[in-house]
Amino acid sequence: MAEITASLVMKLRAQTDAPMMDCKKALTEANGDFTRAEEILRVRFGNKASKASTRVAAEGAVAAYIAKDGKTGSLIEVNSETDFCAKNEEFQKFVNQLAEVVCDQSPQTVSELVLKELNGKAIEELRTGLIGKIGENITPRRFTNISAKGSLHSYIHGSKIGVILDLEGGSDDLGKDIAMHIAAAKPRAIDQSGVDQGLIDAERRVAIEKAKEAGKPEAMIDKIADGTVKKFLKEVTLLNQAFVKDDKVSIQDLLKQHNATLHSFTMYQVGEGIEKKQEDFAAEVAAASKV
Repeated sequence: MAEITASLVMKLRAQTDAPMMDCKKALTEANGDFTRAEEILRVRFGNKASKASTRVAAEGAVAAYIAKDGKTGSLIEVNSETDFCAKNEEFQKFVNQLAEVVCDQSPQTVSELVLKELNGKAIEELRTGLIGKIGENITPRRFTNISAKGSLHSYIHGSKIGVILDLEGGSDDLGKDIAMHIAAAKPRAIDQSGVDQGLIDAERRVAIEKAKEAGKPEAMIDKIADGTVKKFLKEVTLLNQAFVKDDKVSIQDLLKQHNATLHSFTMYQVGEGIEKKQEDFAAEVAAASKV
């Protein structure tokens, strides 16, 4: 059997919000397979045990930039240590300037980005200067450059969630509405073709295990799993989601009404996927150390 370490138990606890001992049992049952252990906890506790995407930890800001032609643009996330820094006007200005540099100078990596120049100075020099002034670490984390088939539209929600999308047809108002919807509903993809097959398979496995535990007839299990997967895809694919401004209309219907096509979108949420440093887990750490 693979070694079930305290750190692995704590990682699963942080990922799922399940009780510590249940995390240990799940890892033991899964022979140390982290992904399988998470599925076991989802069967046991439901969707509460699938909180990885909501455990946003790092502070910072996102910014979007669209060139005057409306065809090229960028989205960037820059991290800081505290929300106090993220709200600083100089920090916000720096993030917005980096979004413009990404669009205009097309770096391929963060390492390339910090070597680019802004106002005659290397971005790395400006970054370290801002660190010295504010007193916090400031780090560009990720960015994307987009060349549109149609036209670009963006929406930034409180500097914490940013969306940029490529819409052909429609109007500026439609582009903004769909960008706002994406920020609120957080779809994983435009349609099923963009959803990782591994996620679909995991939903099916969890549904089958739940149905078996509930004592459902064997003949019904596949149909139950099919229904669960269908519901999951409806929730996570943009075209199938109900429009946040009118839940009687799907995004697909909204696009048809405006004779428009959505080619792509990118959404960043500050700190997404970065595990939060916990300050109040003393008792659980002590328990985990006995694993």
